[in-house]
Amino acid sequence: MKGSFPIDKFRTVATPFYYYDTELLRQTLDAIKSETDKHSNYHVHYAVKANANPKVLRVISQAGFGADCVSGGEIKAALENGFPAHKIVYAGVGKSDWEINLGLDAGIAYFNVESIPELEVINELAKAKGKIAKVSFRINPNVGAHTHANITTGLAENKFGIDMADMEKVIEIAAGMNHVEFIGLHFHIGSQILEMGDFVALCNRVNELQDQLERHHIQVQNINVGGGLGIDYHHPNEVPIPSFDEYFRTYHKHLNLRPGQQLHFELGRAVVGQCGSLITKVLYVKQATYKQFAIVDSGMTDLIRPALYQAFHCIENLSNDEPKETYDVVGPICESSDVFVKAFDLNRCHRGDLLAIRSAGAYGEIMASGYNCRELPKGYTTEDFV
Repeated sequence: MKGSFPIDKFRTVATPFYYYDTELLRQTLDAIKSETDKHSNYHVHYAVKANANPKVLRVISQAGFGADCVSGGEIKAALENGFPAHKIVYAGVGKSDWEINLGLDAGIAYFNVESIPELEVINELAKAKGKIAKVSFRINPNVGAHTHANITTGLAENKFGIDMADMEKVIEIAAGMNHVEFIGLHFHIGSQILEMGDFVALCNRVNELQDQLERHHIQVQNINVGGGLGIDYHHPNEVPIPSFDEYFRTYHKHLNLRPGQQLHFELGRAVVGQCGSLITKVLYVKQATYKQFAIVDSGMTDLIRPALYQAFHCIENLSNDEPKETYDVVGPICESSDVFVKAFDLNRCHRGDLLAIRSAGAYGEIMASGYNCRELPKGYTTEDFV
């Protein structure tokens, strides 16, 4: 079953380009809100790193969500596209002085601090401005996730966060500073997680750490469990919206929040992944000795996930319903890794056919590059083709 695309209107713009189904995006946002509205202390910050297309950001901000940023540029993008500063949180292992100052000047909600040296710099910069910076400490819970090694972030070997053994030490250090205020703990174990057991393991670890802190009479206002919920890359039409009910129910059941404690989430891929597709044109169909190639005008410069993560994306031929044949779908980049999929069945391809590389709304357009001096792909929404 093919997705619904305005194919005739697609032919009026140059390929490759990203297309965002804003109707599906709004349905996804509504699904999240229907679950979080059941809990007055649940707060969702959209992870801007997944997709920072201004048109997409405005839809999300208008729905009332906050923003999770990992750079000064993302803070600027969030502010420019309607996210209120008091709903912006800022993480990242290497925050530059100008980025910290930007957050201080804007009055963002809090910084997710990942090291003691960073804490010291934030305190110093806040002092220079006569401000008090609210900070949450990102703790590395040493919890593994069933996902690709490159997007696992919660193990002791990863660069992210503060070691659990140093948690109390860093809280004590913050207590002795005059220009930071400790308000919470932050965790994130990885991305594209589909097994709820991984989140249960995180809940159990957070419960242990909270018990440990309370034995030392340390209270925590906010718990931030990051994001990580994955999408179904194999069935974008059958499962266009992730199981948010199961996701939030898992935390409600297994995380022992204290009275008055606020729970924060940082969802990215699960919000925008399924609403985006990379639209590309077939340049040539090449018959080789053992296989045939559909050579398209988009490449790893436009969507790097297959080359970087060996990620799978379903592909549809939007131009016809002819019998299916087996293809390697490849791009024009001078790299052997410039392959979208191998041995994949598509409706028979011809020069000029339009293909949709599905589930590309997250980590697609935002990770595009100009390698081979290629232009960056443009991004369009449903409204652009009305």
